[in-house]
Amino acid sequence: MAGDVCVRSNLESDPSAPPGATAALTRMDREQPLTASAARMGNSKLPSVGTTIFTVISALAQEHGAVNLGQGFPDFDCDPRLQQQLAQAVAAGHNQYAPMAGVAALRAAIAAKVAAAYGHHYSAEAEITVTAGATQAIMATILALVSPGDEVIFLEPVYDSYMPSIVLAGGTPVPVPLDHTHGYAPDWERIRSAVTPRTRLLLLNFPHNPTGRTLRAEDIRALEELVAATGILVLSDEVYEHIVFDGVPHRSIAASPALAANAVVISSFGKTFHTTGWKIGYACAPAHLTAEIRKVHQFMVFAVNTPAQHALAAYLQDPAPYLGLPAFYQAKRDLFCAGLRSSRFELLPCEGTYFVLARYGAISNESEADFVRTLVTRHGVAAIPIAGFYLQPFEAQVVRFCFAKKEETLRAALERLVRV
Repeated sequence: MAGDVCVRSNLESDPSAPPGATAALTRMDREQPLTASAARMGNSKLPSVGTTIFTVISALAQEHGAVNLGQGFPDFDCDPRLQQQLAQAVAAGHNQYAPMAGVAALRAAIAAKVAAAYGHHYSAEAEITVTAGATQAIMATILALVSPGDEVIFLEPVYDSYMPSIVLAGGTPVPVPLDHTHGYAPDWERIRSAVTPRTRLLLLNFPHNPTGRTLRAEDIRALEELVAATGILVLSDEVYEHIVFDGVPHRSIAASPALAANAVVISSFGKTFHTTGWKIGYACAPAHLTAEIRKVHQFMVFAVNTPAQHALAAYLQDPAPYLGLPAFYQAKRDLFCAGLRSSRFELLPCEGTYFVLARYGAISNESEADFVRTLVTRHGVAAIPIAGFYLQPFEAQVVRFCFAKKEETLRAALERLVRV
C-alpha cells in the first residue's frame, strides 16, 4: 500500500464515519501552523504515510461488532506443542540476547528446511539471518542494498511496508501493475521495460498479497532471463510459501540456482505457524549480500526474541506442521468460497495465501473505501479495499477477505455476506 498508505479521503471527510476510525487516521491535506518545535523537527521523511487501512478497518470492526475478515491474522492459536517448547525454552534460561545473526540451532533448522523444500543449500553461518519478522527483514535488506537514486521496481497491488522502506533508503519507487485482466499475472514485458541503468532491485511477493496469485514455471524462466540480461538484484517476499492450493507447489526463487545467486529470499514463521505476534522471520542470501544486510540488522534490532528462536528450532525438527499447511488452509478457503458463491459477490481465483478477492459491482457502485465502510457499519463484516494497495489508488470494485479464521467465524461472516 504505497504512497497514500491510509486510503483516507472518504473515511476522514464523512462526518458519519465512526469516531474511533476517524481519530485513527492522519489527515495529510490539512495545513497546520508551523510551531517552533515543528520547525526544529524539519520535514517528515515519510510525508505521505499515515495510519494504515488495516488499523482503520480493525477499529471500525471493533466499534460495530463486525466479523473482522480485514486484517490478516488468525483468530485461532498455534500448536500447543510449540507453546510448550516456548515455555521450556524460557525455563531453560534462554532469556538473554541471542547471537546477532540468530540462534545457531534455528539457522541450521532453516537451512535444512530450505534445502529439503527447494534444493538450495544456504550456509547457516554466513547466509541466513533471523529477523524480527519479514517486515524487518525487508526493510533491513532495502536499507542495506539500495542507495540514494537507485530505482526499485515493485508490482502493484503492493504490500504496505515496501514503499516506505524504499523511500527511507533514498531509492526511487517504480511501480509496475500486475495484469488484473489476466488473474493478476506478472507482465514481464512491462517489467523489462521498467528496468533502467539505475535499477538496483526488483521486489517480488509470491504467493501474492493481496491477490493470491502464485508464480508459474514460465514466470521463473522470464525472471531468470531478466536477471541474466541486467544483473539486477531480486528481493523475494515468500511469507506465504506454505499456503498454496490445489496441489500446485510453491515456486521459490531459492529453487533456481541462477536466481538464488542474485537474490534475497525472505520468509516468516508468523504465517506458517500461526504466530504473527512472535515476529520471527528470516532472510536467506549469498554471503556477500548477507554481510551487508547484517550490518543494518545489528543496529536496527541487533537480535530477536531468544526463547522463541529456541522453540522454533525444536519445532522445525518435525516437518509435518508446515507440510500439512496447504490442506489446512485449503479447507478454510473452500468453505468460505463455497458459502460466498450464493451471495452477490463475484469471487476471483485464490491460488495461495489466506486471502480471497471478490468483486462487488453487482451490489454497489460505491468506491472501495466507501463500500468497505458500508460493509462494516451496515452488514457487520470487515474487509480491505484493494485500491489502497496502489501508489495511485486504482478502483476496480474489489475487496479482500481473510479466511485465516475459525470455522465458526467464517460461517458467521457468510451468514451476513449472503444477505448483502
